[in-house]
Amino acid sequence: MRELVVLGTASQVPTRTRNHNGYLLRWDGEGLLFDPGEGTQRQMIHAGVAASEITRICITHVHGDHCFGLPGVLSRMALDRVTHPVRLHYPASGEDIIWALVGVASPGIDLRLYPHGEAGPIAPGLEVRPLHHRIETYGYRLVEPDGRTLLPDRLAAAGIAGPDVGRLQHEGSLHGVRLEDVSVPRPGQRFAFVMDTAPCPGAEELADGVDLLVAESTFGDEDAHLAAQFRHLTAGQAGAMAADGGVGTLVLTHFSSRYPDVGPLAEQARARAGGAAVVAANDLDRIAFPNRRPGSQPGGEVVG
Repeated sequence: MRELVVLGTASQVPTRTRNHNGYLLRWDGEGLLFDPGEGTQRQMIHAGVAASEITRICITHVHGDHCFGLPGVLSRMALDRVTHPVRLHYPASGEDIIWALVGVASPGIDLRLYPHGEAGPIAPGLEVRPLHHRIETYGYRLVEPDGRTLLPDRLAAAGIAGPDVGRLQHEGSLHGVRLEDVSVPRPGQRFAFVMDTAPCPGAEELADGVDLLVAESTFGDEDAHLAAQFRHLTAGQAGAMAADGGVGTLVLTHFSSRYPDVGPLAEQARARAGGAAVVAANDLDRIAFPNRRPGSQPGGEVVG
């Protein structure tokens, strides 16, 4: 199952309806927790997310609304006796703060720290790009390798069935039948996570061609001067990034508390998003990846 669970959508100041950041990506057998801000452990309970689901934690930068929930999450994992390794990725320049946060968490889990300090791959299928914020910040991109979708009618016509299907996939050809004769290309799915940043090449690279893009939308276009001052995106800038990258679904989040109604921000993003679907996230939303269909267009379904 591939699904984004939104745990919090506020920026620096939480509100009565919006918790600090927190996003769990269910990706096949992994659970990637992005930017666990304060209160993430409690939001996990409301969202039905078990601590045992988390296999990897990815922190964009060490501002408090993106990492102060880390000790609570780790302590809950220890309390629940999570036995699998948990890999923690973060900017190397934030090492002191990360160690302080880890140090106050309850011991007892197999936590493995992976600092990074430049663009590139950091784990199989997972890579980072630098963003443009007030401190060192990185966005994340998860890429599934391209593959092929088998066509049952062509397999039947070629007389390929049972264990021979697996052999054909492994070897590429069988009894004169090539894999490409009985299948069609299947582009791998792609996910990107772009938090606090002004527009920059790194954000554009992360967004390029992804099925689902989670992007900060701290300010409305009318407050572009504040966005530039604090190095954040406006809703319109997030929409333009999605259009330029050919994104399938854009999920807006990280809203300033000055906007009790984020509907206008969603409209600003839609006006510039091209063919991308635009979702203004709410706490506890679940956003599914599209079903796999050859030639299908990306697009997420929101479950409140």
